[in-house]
Amino acid sequence: MKPALMIIDLQKAYYDDETKKSMDNACGFINAVIPLFRKKNLPIIWVQHIDEEDGSESGKVGFEFIEQLKPHSNDYRVQKRYRNTFNKTNCLEIIRKENIDTVIITGYRAEFCIQGTYIGALDQDLVPILLKDGIASRNLENLRIIESINEIISYKALKKVLE
Repeated sequence: MKPALMIIDLQKAYYDDETKKSMDNACGFINAVIPLFRKKNLPIIWVQHIDEEDGSESGKVGFEFIEQLKPHSNDYRVQKRYRNTFNKTNCLEIIRKENIDTVIITGYRAEFCIQGTYIGALDQDLVPILLKDGIASRNLENLRIIESINEIISYKALKKVLE
């Protein structure tokens, strides 16, 4: 198994009173696993959604990742316009270049871009796994449903696997 960590759409445009608690919680788990990937020199892919209507367009404050997250300059960046991170982006090129077979998916919004990317990974013959408690949503019931219908891994189990 050679995994990559994907951090999807945790951008300022989506960080508001309805999402703050869920996004903050997810960031706690994401920030705990980032060092595990860095220590093993495994790729981290930061994904940003582009949508002019909701303020998440390049060059705007809403496009930036929320303050709790700090990408490194040597991490990968992907910009997308669709729910599926693999659709019309350079993501698959990165995955192939790095010989990745497994993607640990984290980020926002469980029922849209997280689920879309999960299915997109399956379509590319990859093994997608959600980081338990590492995804966020406006609707906590939707978050629970997405975690219940997909493969998940806890921080503790991921840490053990990567050691």
